[in-house]
Amino acid sequence: MKLAAAAYPLDFLPDWDAYERKLSDWVARAAGEGADLLVFPEYGAMELASLGGAEVAADLEAALHEVISHMPRVIDLHADLAARHRVHILGASGPAMAEAPRPVNRAVLYGPDGVIGHQDKQIMTRFEREEWDIAPGTGLRVFDTALGRLGVIICYDAEFPLLARALVDAGAEILLAPSATEALAGYTRVKVGAMARALENQCVVAHAPTVGPAPWCPAVDENTGAAAIYGPPDLGFPATGILAQTDMNAPGWAMARIDPAAIARVRRDGAVLNHAHWHEQEIRLQRPVLRAGTA
Repeated sequence: MKLAAAAYPLDFLPDWDAYERKLSDWVARAAGEGADLLVFPEYGAMELASLGGAEVAADLEAALHEVISHMPRVIDLHADLAARHRVHILGASGPAMAEAPRPVNRAVLYGPDGVIGHQDKQIMTRFEREEWDIAPGTGLRVFDTALGRLGVIICYDAEFPLLARALVDAGAEILLAPSATEALAGYTRVKVGAMARALENQCVVAHAPTVGPAPWCPAVDENTGAAAIYGPPDLGFPATGILAQTDMNAPGWAMARIDPAAIARVRRDGAVLNHAHWHEQEIRLQRPVLRAGTA
């Protein structure tokens, strides 16, 4: 299959039709190049806050609820595009109301036959906790699709190895990592995390960030990153671990053809077998940890 990760800019939209045209163009472009699975970034849905006007978009709380109000149409549009182009789409994440009294950060996965399911972000950044009051999700899901088993690690979640490992232990072979990071340091943390998850689990990770300025919405006013698709730097994969990558802060798609058999092969015959050897570290950590200078 062909995997596509978006480096996606946020626009101040004059109306719903502008959003529909934009998303339709992005999906059509990737599908036209043969993509089977399209990954949009974290908080890409925040551009919908602009539909409430400049004052709403500039208010952290009002922007959340403006975006939530458009979610039924967003879901219908994505489902229609996935059906029309016969593709799978991980939609840009955005606020959604769940069991918690506060919004969660949710990404919805669509297939040619409609909504497959959703994944909520698990671990909140300081901004999400302390200023925006976004609630954490209640668990991880593995999506069993016609393209294989997929897991989603949203931005900060990609920096925690046990989350990804739980998905891989449950059968995930491809991890989708949408992100939104203000500074180069934040982007680098997610990039390093995504590459590490690909290495230690001998799997493929698609990293899709927001890019460019959006000064009209303080939640996502600056966005730094490059879209990329990573694999383990081993048998059958590039020595750098990078299968595809866009230029820094340049909108567009990073695309790579992925063979699930290659994942099975590197896990079986690679120069190293991180996936198989993961649990050996647990055995060794059961021993008492010696302090420096002790015997």
